[in-house]
Amino acid sequence: MSPTPPPSPFIAGHDATLLDEVKKRLRDVPDFPKPGILFKDVTPVLADPHLFHRVVDAMAAPFRGQRIDRVVAVESRGFLFGAPIALTLHAGFSPARKPGKLPWRTRTERYALEYGEDALQLHEDAVARGDRVLIVDDLLATGGTATATQRLVTALGAEVVGYSFLISLDFLPGRERLGRDKVCSLLSY
Repeated sequence: MSPTPPPSPFIAGHDATLLDEVKKRLRDVPDFPKPGILFKDVTPVLADPHLFHRVVDAMAAPFRGQRIDRVVAVESRGFLFGAPIALTLHAGFSPARKPGKLPWRTRTERYALEYGEDALQLHEDAVARGDRVLIVDDLLATGGTATATQRLVTALGAEVVGYSFLISLDFLPGRERLGRDKVCSLLSY
């Protein structure tokens, strides 16, 4: 059995009951979306409105008191957390989507995933030059998706000030790839 990873700085400020409740509700789905992948299903967390509210609050907490102009969340599970985090932080919300899903002019960034390759797009006006942006997704693995999102945001002239994830898989290089001090996650595996 591998050692337990050190707690994220994000975890330290939250009561153990929240973390325990989230861990109990997450559902592990083996071999999804491909053989060898253990998928962390967040839908049981979303089904409990009180728990979902507490999770959103906890994911936003490290960024309160900072100027966050825009939350950019990644399709599709990132939207589930990104939109309510944007409301909590009084920031705008912009979705990073798969190609062909946004109706207006877009920027595209290709990237490698833990289980293949993909691309993301942002509307050209999703962020403004000088905006301070928080990137949100449900899970951090290799950091490929978040890095692609960061590249899109910075190409449009905005600054990424942090990343908020429900879960980080710390046995993969995502946290180091993004900059350990910028990454906050509620749970680390």
